[in-house]
Amino acid sequence: MTAASLEAKKREDPNKYRRRAGDDELEVDCDGDSDELFCDLLPHFSSLCVKCKVNEPVSGTSDDGRFCRECFRRNLYGKFKLAVTSNAMITPSDNLLVAFSSGSSSRVVLQFVHEMQQRAQKNFDASKDRSLQVFGVGVTFIDESAYHSVPSCEIDKAIEDIKSIVSNLAPPAKQLHVVLFESVFSLDSLDGKERLKTLEDSVSDATGKEDLLLHLRMLALQKVASENGYNRLVLGLCTSRIACHVITATVKGQGYSLPADVQYVDARWEIPVVLPLRDCLALELNMLCHLDGSDLLLTVEFSNGPCSGINGLVSSFVKLLQEENPSRECTIVRTAGKLTPFHFNRIPEFNDSNVPLATRRRQKRFNLKPSESISSESFCPLCFSPLSKSDLLSLSSCQNYDILDAACCSSCRFQIIPKDPSLMEHFLSVLPQPLLARAKNHSSLR
Repeated sequence: MTAASLEAKKREDPNKYRRRAGDDELEVDCDGDSDELFCDLLPHFSSLCVKCKVNEPVSGTSDDGRFCRECFRRNLYGKFKLAVTSNAMITPSDNLLVAFSSGSSSRVVLQFVHEMQQRAQKNFDASKDRSLQVFGVGVTFIDESAYHSVPSCEIDKAIEDIKSIVSNLAPPAKQLHVVLFESVFSLDSLDGKERLKTLEDSVSDATGKEDLLLHLRMLALQKVASENGYNRLVLGLCTSRIACHVITATVKGQGYSLPADVQYVDARWEIPVVLPLRDCLALELNMLCHLDGSDLLLTVEFSNGPCSGINGLVSSFVKLLQEENPSRECTIVRTAGKLTPFHFNRIPEFNDSNVPLATRRRQKRFNLKPSESISSESFCPLCFSPLSKSDLLSLSSCQNYDILDAACCSSCRFQIIPKDPSLMEHFLSVLPQPLLARAKNHSSLR
């Protein structure tokens, strides 16, 4: 029995076969033997993709359970494209650096950026005057084996896989930068490893160790981007990761700086950071990698065991909330997104003749007005969070010997800075120079 036959039966007896208003499922009255067949066929007709109405949906929950493979992929790419265009993240003259960790999020964001670049290249090749540039793309992988207990053979295999992934992408070619994590301390690898280990041991709090790792990772990414001429840093942070950050920041007392971390654009850094997957769930990204077969590739797991700090507890809590209600993560991020952003949560305006007029108009339209944002000129030297008025008051009354302690936000003072004043000098001696320079020159911070 085909769908056409069922529609014919429906026309013969409209009271018996009716479609619920606003629903894609057929409602069939099965009260006789002859109609049992229609009841048996009902699951087949009701389990079609809600968009194309032809293919069967992929298995899963939430949106990924309602679309077929192709429509699901197009839907996810549509979220990415909307975030990019609405916030003027990418322009033809840009040179992007994609942070690649081999996880689902970074794989998807690299693939989507590559597809966007391919389309731009086709448009460039098809145009007669070829006046519109094609933005550049580079990829970086931070080797954190010096911080985590990962066998060298696994790292070598992972790096080879990453090189293969990047080289197998169709033109335009993309340069891969493999950077040692300890390079933020010293060009000498052995000296850098020793300073990294010493710095880790000087932080006693479990949450502080995890947060310090995040800060050093961002420092490494910024260093790579700056030294190689990139003007955008693309991260694969998704809704699920941001939802966890919203809760952890609230628990740590970082409510003032929270709006800075949950926007699509973060230009407080030397190289502006963009989050094109902000509206995508981790479940969706994992599903896409599974459908594309990229989940079969080796994933590097940098971990020193189970997370016993605040970050690990919150991650487990949010995961439990998501299992109970699949919309919880989106609700958390959407609520946090209503907080007043900072003035740097936008791409700096440009008057580049190579940038299309439509892009410049779109940026002007979506950029924040002064009345819609918070102005902040001082930042924590460790985490680079905007400092509140209370933090600035403590900074103005500090002594030279406790300049770092006073210049930091309350969260870093509590979880990272040594409690014993006698340990402060040793702590300062192993800090990466850029972090120490921020504390000494806080007045010139952006």
